[in-house]
Amino acid sequence: MENLLLTDQFNYLCGCLLKEQNSQGFWSGELSSSALSTATSAVALQIHGNMADKPLIHSGCSWLHANINPDGGFGDTPGSASNVSTSLLCYAAVYYCQPDDSGSRELLLSIENFLLTKGINLKSNDVASAVLQFYGSDYTFSVPILSMLSLCGVLPDEAFKHVPGLPFELALVPAAWYRFFNLQVVSYAIPALIGVGIYIHSKRKARFSFTGLYRRYAVEPALRKLAKLLPESGGFLEAIPLTAFVNMCLVAGGHRESEVVKRGILFLRNQQRGDGSWPIDTDLSTWVTTLGIKALGPRLESVLGKEAMQKVKSHLLGIQYKEKHAYNGSKPGGWGWTSFSGSVPDADDTAGAVLALLEMYDGTSAETTAILNGCTWLAGLQNSDGGFPTFCRGWGRLPFDSSCADLTGHAMLALATSMDTLGDEIPVAVQKRFKGVISKAAAYLQQHQAADGRWIPLWFGSQLTGDKKNPVYGTAKVCSYLQECLASSSMAPERREKLAGMTASAHRFLLSQQNPDGSWGSQKDIPGSIEETALAISALAKVHDDACLKGFAWLRQEARSTTLSPGAIGLYFATLWYSEKMYPVVFYLEAVRRMRER
Repeated sequence: MENLLLTDQFNYLCGCLLKEQNSQGFWSGELSSSALSTATSAVALQIHGNMADKPLIHSGCSWLHANINPDGGFGDTPGSASNVSTSLLCYAAVYYCQPDDSGSRELLLSIENFLLTKGINLKSNDVASAVLQFYGSDYTFSVPILSMLSLCGVLPDEAFKHVPGLPFELALVPAAWYRFFNLQVVSYAIPALIGVGIYIHSKRKARFSFTGLYRRYAVEPALRKLAKLLPESGGFLEAIPLTAFVNMCLVAGGHRESEVVKRGILFLRNQQRGDGSWPIDTDLSTWVTTLGIKALGPRLESVLGKEAMQKVKSHLLGIQYKEKHAYNGSKPGGWGWTSFSGSVPDADDTAGAVLALLEMYDGTSAETTAILNGCTWLAGLQNSDGGFPTFCRGWGRLPFDSSCADLTGHAMLALATSMDTLGDEIPVAVQKRFKGVISKAAAYLQQHQAADGRWIPLWFGSQLTGDKKNPVYGTAKVCSYLQECLASSSMAPERREKLAGMTASAHRFLLSQQNPDGSWGSQKDIPGSIEETALAISALAKVHDDACLKGFAWLRQEARSTTLSPGAIGLYFATLWYSEKMYPVVFYLEAVRRMRER
């Protein structure tokens, strides 16, 4: 009976997956609409001042009016709890874009009352200190927020004096030198460093100093550097808030006619959805595509068919970076999170693409070269501590630039599986290097596994835990990667023993976090989600039938009542939440497939 139910679920989920496949053979997914993106985009268009954008601005503000939370604040997505940052930005957008609208006055009052419950009075000068305190030493998001509040007239000039300047002139030094400077922005936020930094410089009339003089002469070279970083799409990293912040600050700083602004404003216009909102990013097509392939595993060809499988393979081969990346100087061989031009190569998507190609491997020279180049790129990213960061090796001053467990486990699996599949196609010296990388990665994971067996992920958090961390996601992901590594012939016996010990400890942790109703949330007693429950089942499928079957009973009921609605499981940029339409489908499908194969 249970096998029949699993088969029914598998067939249903395969249907859901195929329904979302696009005509090019891959999956684009759908990111949630974002109040934060909508507010920043509306302000960027408003300050740009093109009358043709008035309907876009109006529809964006109308969407904000329709999506305010009952407590008077705004969350990052319509399903997110209200937070101070997004509420401030939505306040500024409506205040600036609809100053004479009667309905806006009511909305602004609601936001003011919400902010008062968080100890922030917009009539005082404590806004800047509150935002800076929340984000601490990371200025990636706090300074752009305060800059937008300033140019919208919400933050008084007296309070703006306390906002730290961003040393945009440092963007002119070689990228390889960045890690030697105490830059308070993460590695991928260089456009914000330049755009917001120039705005702050233009707004302040500093006394004569050599630093001030140098900055004045650095503006034009910095703008030229920014133009070189600009992708064809016009969107920096395909990220709507980042692009909006840069453009509004450049216009406010007197650079409305720059090429960056012309193309950036066009990007923002093109990203608005029919309901007036903007998403947080264009899409995560590479990521959700590789997740879909991983979910099907050995059943890939039987579900997709040979022709469709070749289509998606060609897509992945075609979007691998084959030249040095203009944005961050990254070497060829990696993959980014989307096929759009604003993407940059990163560890998780490169590992995912390598594993997806291995799942579809036919032994052609094009496949072999792509996989080997991807593995070489990954090996070059490893930090000295043995872990893997997201984008840049060795920056590591802020959390999103540091090594983390889930990326490390993913990279480790990609390298091990590649050696198993390619065998002698990999030169002996390269194999030796990869084995050294795997050994250091395993040591990193062992060192960073907590005493209770948990690992903490980097890019996926939880809105419902006190520290916003998601140990169930991180532990389930790393555990699944390590279990697959245990089947690798490239693993030395002593390393295999260590991996087995780590996975056993992870299993105990996951079992301890299951809720009485069979579900898993981000930790014990947090309401369950389809995403986290499915991930936990995938990690436990081979060893703990009872817990998994109890989880499946909950999943069946939840899928019937929510029709696979996504939850806000993602943490992006600097405590920005998002949800992705494909996550519940691919995670649930993988869990069912693994249970059927047990």
